[in-house]
Amino acid sequence: MYLMENHPPAVLLVCTANICRSPIAEGLLKALVARQVEGGYFWRIESAGTWTRPGLLAAPFSVQVMAERGIDISNHTSQSIEDVDLSEFDLILTMESGHKEAIRVEFPETRERVLMLKELVNQKTPIADPVGQPIEVFRQTANEIEQTLHQGLPVILQMVSQQRKP
Repeated sequence: MYLMENHPPAVLLVCTANICRSPIAEGLLKALVARQVEGGYFWRIESAGTWTRPGLLAAPFSVQVMAERGIDISNHTSQSIEDVDLSEFDLILTMESGHKEAIRVEFPETRERVLMLKELVNQKTPIADPVGQPIEVFRQTANEIEQTLHQGLPVILQMVSQQRKP
């Protein structure tokens, strides 16, 4: 059986290498939920990569743009989606449609719980990977993720609630 009602809500954010976009999204969602959701400090919010090796540090510009927002992701280390028990997550949010489709194919039991991040706000556009770009691109990426999470929070709350019903 998937998910136990007694456990806190759980959201997994996914990108390719788990060093740029998903660590940013993880940090932003943790902060947003802690501020705006009763009991939000207890939520389990993690990130993973579809094509990574475990133990990579977050990209330096990812760490810097989050520090500029007062969020510390300096201790982040990458993990592969294959090393995560997806049955423990109410919702899995991906940065690109390719991530979503790969997860749905490899882990068909997750089909109803996997969305592309921008689908929270009725868009089909990906969050572009800033890897190798100047810090300003990382700032733009963080802004885009933050805006999407803020606008999409009601959908996140609804989906998590639906998944937790017996």
